[in-house]
Amino acid sequence: MKLDYLTIFPEYLAPLQLSLPGKAIESGLLEIAVHDIRQWAHDRHNTVDDTPYGGGAGMVMKPEPFGEAFDELAIAGATVVVPTPSGRPFTQADAEDLATKDRLVFLCGRYEGIDQRVLDHAASIADVRELSLGDYVLNGGEVAALAITEAVVRLIPGFMGNAESLVEESHQDGLLEYPSYTKPQTWRGHEVPEILRSGNHGAIAAWRLEQRRVRTAERRPDLLSVSELASSESLRPERAVPADAAELLVLTRSCWVNEALANQTLDLPHFHETVEELRDSFIEWETWVCREGGRIVASVRGRQIGEDWHIGRVMVAVGLESRGLGRALLGFIESRAPDGVGAYELFTGSRNKRNQRFYTKSGYRIVSGDSPPGTVRLRKPRQRNSV
Repeated sequence: MKLDYLTIFPEYLAPLQLSLPGKAIESGLLEIAVHDIRQWAHDRHNTVDDTPYGGGAGMVMKPEPFGEAFDELAIAGATVVVPTPSGRPFTQADAEDLATKDRLVFLCGRYEGIDQRVLDHAASIADVRELSLGDYVLNGGEVAALAITEAVVRLIPGFMGNAESLVEESHQDGLLEYPSYTKPQTWRGHEVPEILRSGNHGAIAAWRLEQRRVRTAERRPDLLSVSELASSESLRPERAVPADAAELLVLTRSCWVNEALANQTLDLPHFHETVEELRDSFIEWETWVCREGGRIVASVRGRQIGEDWHIGRVMVAVGLESRGLGRALLGFIESRAPDGVGAYELFTGSRNKRNQRFYTKSGYRIVSGDSPPGTVRLRKPRQRNSV
């Protein structure tokens, strides 16, 4: 695999020469080239940034140096990776996909980012991936480029000394890794779990799997599917029927109490809706429910309006919120969007910061436009293919 990095701080990427990546370079498995973008700036000071059109704070990286770099490096046909906080969240699936590519070109932005025309031009000659490590901002793209690189290259056949070590790692199958222990058996009053000393390999495997599920449910419930989160098969989503309306109305009102408290008003449509109105909405909305112990404990609904898939009422009963059902149901209803849908759209309370954080972590962004009083509009582009 060939890896190119465009940066104004080439020294920042020196760790690529260390440890396993360094050995992979020596063996010829990797070919790495770090390029100082300033070499394609031709003024007296090798300037690579300028003030933004429209005003605002900070500086923007100029397009000309990148354009010349693209030409000289002949990036046509490569996969261009742009680390950016406004990108799509980087996942293990992305790492696996990028590991199959012959050439990756990383654009390491600085200041307020790279002129958008650079990305638009790159997309006309190459496959561009704008990726984010998480919901926070770094000083530049170099740190993210290093992290993405390590996640990708370790998946290349022959990179890891023991390929089996990849099999049970966190995220490889959607679960976090189980806790690990080594000698001594007792350390500062802490014992190695007895099951790991039993010699019963079947019991050990079962214990480790259970630990992975528990750890994932506690720390990253968003990684779990509804079926994995459920304690029984009954928690699988099923289409709501008219007979569910009364019970679903009770769940709806209980879930909107926090919204009422946040907005200091009971003048919310959910508190005034009748059973008949909710039942009639099943015609317009594709409504799904989850049951546990015979009662409805979660629900979500969606409908198509134009080229958008509108999502509403992502609800989980009080006491079950920590199991990740909300995020799992959100992913489920997104998967129900018909062909032709280009984006998902939903509304949440303008004062409900908890809900806004939940949707933001799921890839939604607040956008301008008409929205019901006291709400904000959020949208998320539909990803046609996993990239």
